[in-house]
Formats: sequence, C-alpha cells, structure tokens
Amino acid sequence: MRKVSILVIRDRHKRLLSLIREHGYRLFAAMGCMLVIAASTAVSAYLVKPVLDDIFFSKNLAMLKIIPPVVILIYFLRGLGHYGHEYLMNHVGQSIIKRLRDSLYVHIQDLPISFFQKEKTGALMSRLTNDVNIIKSMVSTAFTSTLRDCFTIIGLTVVIFYRDWKLALYAVIVLPIAFFPIVEFGRRVRRVSTGCQEAMADLSSFLHETFVGNKIIKAFGMESYERKRFFNKTASLFRLEMKAVIARSLSSPIMEFVGGIGIAFIIGYGGYRVITGASTTGTFFSFMAAVLMLYDPVKKLSGLNNSIQEGLAAADRIFDIIERKSDIVEDKDAVSIELSPHSVTFQNVFFRYDEEMVLNDINLEVRAGEVLAIVGVSGSGKTTLVNLIPRFFDVAQGAVLIDGQDIRKITLSSLRRQIAIVTQDSILFNESIRDNIANGNPEAADEAIVEASKAAYAYDFIHNFPDGFNTVIGELGGRLSGGEKQRICIARALLKDAPILILDEATSSLDTESEMLVQKAIENLMKGRTTFVIAHRLSTIGYAHRIIVISNGRIAEEGTHDALMAQNGEYFKLYQMQFSNNNGDRF
Repeated sequence: MRKVSILVIRDRHKRLLSLIREHGYRLFAAMGCMLVIAASTAVSAYLVKPVLDDIFFSKNLAMLKIIPPVVILIYFLRGLGHYGHEYLMNHVGQSIIKRLRDSLYVHIQDLPISFFQKEKTGALMSRLTNDVNIIKSMVSTAFTSTLRDCFTIIGLTVVIFYRDWKLALYAVIVLPIAFFPIVEFGRRVRRVSTGCQEAMADLSSFLHETFVGNKIIKAFGMESYERKRFFNKTASLFRLEMKAVIARSLSSPIMEFVGGIGIAFIIGYGGYRVITGASTTGTFFSFMAAVLMLYDPVKKLSGLNNSIQEGLAAADRIFDIIERKSDIVEDKDAVSIELSPHSVTFQNVFFRYDEEMVLNDINLEVRAGEVLAIVGVSGSGKTTLVNLIPRFFDVAQGAVLIDGQDIRKITLSSLRRQIAIVTQDSILFNESIRDNIANGNPEAADEAIVEASKAAYAYDFIHNFPDGFNTVIGELGGRLSGGEKQRICIARALLKDAPILILDEATSSLDTESEMLVQKAIENLMKGRTTFVIAHRLSTIGYAHRIIVISNGRIAEEGTHDALMAQNGEYFKLYQMQFSNNNGDRF
C-alpha cells in the first residue's frame, strides 16, 4: 500500500462516515432500538434492589405481583430492540458495502491499461471481496455493537451513581485504566491487519495465476514446486494471523484482571458498608449487578475496537485504489463523432513506458478504408502504436488524429465506438456464444448475430453444438478450439460494425486449417474499414494496401510488398529470414 499522510487517512474516514450518515433515518431508528436495549439492561440492574429488599426481605406481596410482569415487559422490549437494531444496522452496513464495492469496481474499470499491467489480478479481486467484507464486519457489526455498548455503559453508570455515588466514584476510577489496552492493542491490530490483507491479496493473485495456468504446470511437472510456493505463502499468512491473534487475545485478559481488581474492591468496601448499616443488602446487590454488567460492555469494546481497526485498515486499501487517478483524462469540451469511414493520422508521435522512449517521431497517415500492415521484430513498438488509437495510452508528445481531429478532444465512449479489435489472445467470457458475440452490441437482434457468425465462418460449428448459440463456452472459452475462439471474436467485431479495425496478430497462434478459415473471416471483416494489421507471418498480409516496418520505435520503411522487397532493407531481411525457415519463424 502506498504511504499516505495523516490528513489523507482522516479524509478517508470522513468519507466512510459520510456514507454512514446518508442512512440517517435508519440510524436514528437503530439508535432508538439500542437505547431500548441499554435501558432494559439498566432497569434489570435497578430492579435487583426491590426484588431483594421488598420481596425476599420485606415479603411485600404487592411488589411480587408487579415486578414479574414488569420483567416480562422489559425482556419483550429488549428482544424487539435487538431485532430492530440488528436488521436496521445490517441494512445500513450492507448498503454501504454495496456502494463501496460498486464504486471500487467502476473506478477500476475506468483506470488505464497501464494500471492493469502493474497490478496483479488476484490482488484486485481480493480488494473487491476480502477487504470489502472486512469493512462489512466493521460497519454492520462492530460499529453498531460499539454504539449499543456505549449506551449500555451510560445507562448502567447512571444506575450505580444513583444507588451509591461514593462507591461508584471508586468503581469508575478503574475504567480509564481498563480503556488503555483497548487503545494500545487496537493500534497493533490495525498494523498487523494491513499485513494480513496484503498477504491475502498476494495469495489470491497466486491462486488466480496457478488455476489459469494449470495446464502449463501439469505439462512441465511443476505441481510440487507450486505446492511449496503455496505452502510458503500460507505459512507467511499464518504468522501474520497469529500476531493479530496475540494482539486481540491479550487485551481481554488484561481487562479481566483490571476489572477483577475493581470488583474485589467493591465487594470489600461495599460489604463493609452493609455490615456497618450504611447500606442495605438490596442496594449493594443492585449496585454489584450494575457494575458486573458495566464491565462486560467495557470488555467487549476491546474486541469491537479490534474489528474497527481491521475495517479501517481495509478501508485504507480500498480508498488507495478509489483515489488512484487515471492517466487518460477526458477533455471537458470533448465532442462525439459519428460512425462513418475515418482517416487516422499520427503526427510527430512520441511515447514512453515509464522513462523508456518506445515510439520516436512517428508520422503516418492512413486513409479511410485503407488496409495498413505493420511488421517488425518483437518489441519494436507495433502493438504500442495501435494501442494509442483507442487511447489505451496517451502520447508523450505529438497527437493522434481522426479525420484531422485530436482524439483527446473526442469523448472516450464515442472514440472507442469507432474501433473494433481482434487480438492474438482470444478474450472471451464464461457466457453463451450469443452473449459473447453480442458483447460489442448488446441490443443486436438474433438475426444480426447469426449473420455475423456466418460472415465469420463460425455458424457451422456453433450450429453443431446441442445448445447452439446458447452454449456456455467456459472460462476464457475453454470449450472451444483456438480457431473457433478467434472466429467468435471476429463475429463480435463484425457485429459491432466499427469503421476502424485493429488486428493484432489475429492468426499467429493458429494451425494452417484454422488460419485459412480465420483469414476468410478477416477478409469479410476488413471490407470498407480503415484497418491496422499487425502480422508476424508476412504471408498473411498480401491484401494490405501498404506496409510499414517498425524498428526501434521508428518507421524504418514504408511501401507495398514489391517496393519494399526491391529496397533490400529491413522488410527484405524479415522476409528472407522467415521464408528460409520451414517452420515460419515469427517476429
């Protein structure tokens, strides 16, 4: 977690409290229920005196008829108070958690690609699940119980001062001492809790990676190695959890001991006052019952404070993400553009990852409807170049223009509506084939989905599934072959019907038969669209109107296949190297 100042932490806590205050009417109703619980506890202690003095010692029959119904009424009201406060405060807690979880997810989705490149998927999942659940415990349980116990302490304090104010003064002297472990151990719990949450996030990330990569683990016989890694991470989490257990566990016995000293003194001094006649037995036992009841909520506050500290630590981790600023900022005067054929221009474009310059002085104009192939060795900057068009990243210098307009002056939603992307990694979701194809156009009619699948040469294999378009394809499309997944992705791009198309090595991982089908689908997809094709296999770019060669972040060569071959330069070397190898080396 990034280091934050005290002022930032206080601001986060204020924001959390403001979320709680939004449910003011439920809070007031819940507090009313808590007051009923606290009052019933105080009255229970108060009734000890009349029960002993009036019924058992004075044998007052009238009081015997009155007190039992009163006790029944008190406990009935107490039960209603418990139900009301539990329901209302849990409703408040769950509502706040939903708001936080929704805000966190929305903000994460709005963060740029660079954020996801630096963060672990499992760690982000842990913040949305584990950390938010810890806050839920704090808001719906610890926070509400703290209020209830504070009301109970106030009510019982009134009783003991009413019964014997001199003895009460001695009793409450112990309370400030009893609160010391609450504060001290609360600090320790918060520090350790942050470490536990970070360790849990690391464990979640590890699980995500090993589950997704299970095929590779098995293929390379790395099960034993991964088990050891997992055991090391759980051992680290265990050590942190035990530190938290020690901090939580020590506070209670210390408070028990301090409370025991206070009770021993009360028994000694109070008993002396009863023996000497300064107080009655009923008064003493009523006082003693109230004190015993008083120390119980004080002791509980220690455990509740630990839960609150854990929740505040989780809140810091959540706000650490929510407060993260996106590098991609939409101009306040940004405009929308209509769906139509577009030209794309790179004007003196520079781009850097961190401090390393990746693209240098790129000047390029791609006409509407033109197919541009981009080739070069791995790491030359091909994918980075096309990622600037949908503003996955922003240029360091220069500008990317659509029809002469800087894309930073176009709304993000409108800009990305103009663009469809098919990548080497077929990104599909664990939903039906229909839903995956309609992902870019959720309102599309079934007929349009079927037509898109036919144009992508996917209809036949979809139709052969027992459930057809309703077939759920599994996580990342696990039930489909590589070629089938890629054709679903092409159908999705076809259905979106965007005027600008980016194909990032869309066929590089396919076998020959699948590649032929995908190439046919791609030809349908490119018709009438401004297309950027990143290709490793130079044999797949014969349809390109123009080819550029990227080398060390610069456009080294530009022209048609024949013209570039005639230059005997970078493109010629790539071509000769690839076609001299029967396996088709990739670049």
